[in-house]
Amino acid sequence: MSCLRSVAALVVTALAAVLPPTASAQDDAPRKALKVCQDPNNLPFSNTAGEGIENKLAELFGKALGLPVQYYEFPQRMAFVRNTLRFKLPGEDYRCDLMMGVPVGFDQVSVTKPYYRSTYALVIPLGKGLDGVKSTADFLALGKDRLGKLRIGVFDRSPASDWLARHDLTDQGVPYKMLDADPARYPGQIIEDELAQGRIDAAIVWGPLAGFFAQRVKQPQLVVIPMASEPGVRFDYQMAMGVRYGEKAWKDQIEALIDARRPDIRAILQSYNVPLLEDAPAPSR
Repeated sequence: MSCLRSVAALVVTALAAVLPPTASAQDDAPRKALKVCQDPNNLPFSNTAGEGIENKLAELFGKALGLPVQYYEFPQRMAFVRNTLRFKLPGEDYRCDLMMGVPVGFDQVSVTKPYYRSTYALVIPLGKGLDGVKSTADFLALGKDRLGKLRIGVFDRSPASDWLARHDLTDQGVPYKMLDADPARYPGQIIEDELAQGRIDAAIVWGPLAGFFAQRVKQPQLVVIPMASEPGVRFDYQMAMGVRYGEKAWKDQIEALIDARRPDIRAILQSYNVPLLEDAPAPSR
């Protein structure tokens, strides 16, 4: 999930109960700013310096709305939605009104129409004996002897773990924490540190993460191979934005911006090397 530390983190993390979809006075009040919920250290999606995909999208939307952009920061751990989009003290406004990236189907927020679709990707280094791998099929065709010697980094409880199990590669998996308690750590370290330094031989991570950090690492050169969903393993997700339940007018306004600014949104995503798929939804599994 672009907004949270990974798509799987959003899907599997137990959050507070959903607020009922009742009418909201907040929806009718004039907005003085575009208030965005964000993780302060979660590139390529967001950071305090405003360098992420979601920061650029917020700037784009803020300009279109004629509103300054404000951020409310909270590390994306347990109860992120409750501590951001739903956080409101008596007599105060909500701290933020928009989450910039959630997977379609996530029920903890009112989800907009999607603005991009991506997939998990295999990331491999060149010059390490895997140069002939151009696809997932090539990777699996390396054979048991070669695959048995590889260390494949994955986030725990992610589709990548299921894929390894499906292809009898569980022993080759090197698990990393999906939700690390240390806010100074960030998901891209699996590529920028672990893979680049040779502690693992390959990594399977969410596409935007793969594309951005593979592009940022200069040595060794890294190759990003998008992975297709398989029966029992879903890799591709449509990503949307999230607002509070009951704020229909605000949701409609955001969806209108998604439609009107699709070329700009796509350009931003491409500038971060995000593997993009066509908008058709993945088949149900």
